[in-house]
Amino acid sequence: MERPTKEQIRALPLYIGLDLSNIVIIENEIDAAQAITALENETSIGFDTESKPIFQKGQVSPGPSLIQLAIESKAFLFPVRFPCAVAAAKEILENPKIKKIGFGIKDDNKELRNKLNIDITNTQDLSVTLKQLAGEKNSIGARAAVAMVLGKRLGKGAQKSNWGAYPLKENQILYAANDAHSAICVERALASSRP
Repeated sequence: MERPTKEQIRALPLYIGLDLSNIVIIENEIDAAQAITALENETSIGFDTESKPIFQKGQVSPGPSLIQLAIESKAFLFPVRFPCAVAAAKEILENPKIKKIGFGIKDDNKELRNKLNIDITNTQDLSVTLKQLAGEKNSIGARAAVAMVLGKRLGKGAQKSNWGAYPLKENQILYAANDAHSAICVERALASSRP
């Protein structure tokens, strides 16, 4: 298994993850309770966060604007502007029975701890897992991982958009959900390919 080049990735078919009908945005107590019920008995979930981009040197990140959790059939987006969304995400992220799977998790963990007082337990960083599998010196990000494992190209269109603005635009919702969704799909594909 080796890291594909940018040209090889560009030639791959686009990763089509979840559509809007399978993405839930947590804005109130009812949404929050449904998300907890849907996720609390999972053994592993995809995880990611989005933060407002920083454009000036020396500017400090305001921390995550959005926390994303996904299973293979559904994604839940937790905008941190809603206290009930943060509380629900915290309950899932701090649950030691659920493995949280993502890319480059270390920075997410630090931001969540410092800005939102969320202490994630039981994580798997696919960037590190794939780096070891491929014998690479550098860690492998979501885009290269999706290409390597799933043979697809992860769209990065909304990556630098304003995650602090609300409501989220459709392309942001899809992008955010599918970042977390691709992590669980990569992990499942790796698990099924291991002897």
